[in-house]
Amino acid sequence: MEIVFFVIIGIIVITVFYTVSLYNGLVSLKHGVSKAWANIDVLLKQRHDELPKLVETCKQYMQYEQETLEKVILARSGVSKARKAGDIAALGIAEGVLQKGMGSLFAVAEAYPDLKADASFQQLQQRISNLENSIADRREFYNESVNNNNVRIEQFPDLLIANIFNFKSAELLEFEQSQTEDVSIKGLFD
Repeated sequence: MEIVFFVIIGIIVITVFYTVSLYNGLVSLKHGVSKAWANIDVLLKQRHDELPKLVETCKQYMQYEQETLEKVILARSGVSKARKAGDIAALGIAEGVLQKGMGSLFAVAEAYPDLKADASFQQLQQRISNLENSIADRREFYNESVNNNNVRIEQFPDLLIANIFNFKSAELLEFEQSQTEDVSIKGLFD
């Protein structure tokens, strides 16, 4: 009788430890997604702070390109609103619009040799390009974290723990295909 008692206690202890292990793994993944998002958010904020400087530098040279500058300013505002709201889908759309606007801005800047030669413009262009590359890297890491989280909360037996403790799937940060296409430089100068 004692052996049966110890076997039952052993099974209960193993089950509890296994359940705690699953729970802790899910918590780790959830916080990994939050951390990955925080890394993107920092870079978006830095770029958000750099764009007005770039626009002001461009305004000094590009008197006739106000529409291009306004598109960048509006797109920046859209990214900021989506970022502050934590709306991943809206952020993906706004990011695509901003990237397209900045591509247009840099393409139009090619027509202004004085602007291209301006040290401030060169520095800002390089800084923003570096931030763009970092955002792309962090986006990839974020999406990988989201994917790992979402797969785990859908797999058995993690699914049971995820449902009991109300773990939710996270949303991938995706850009619309039309927003990631290259800017047509020919169309800018027609």
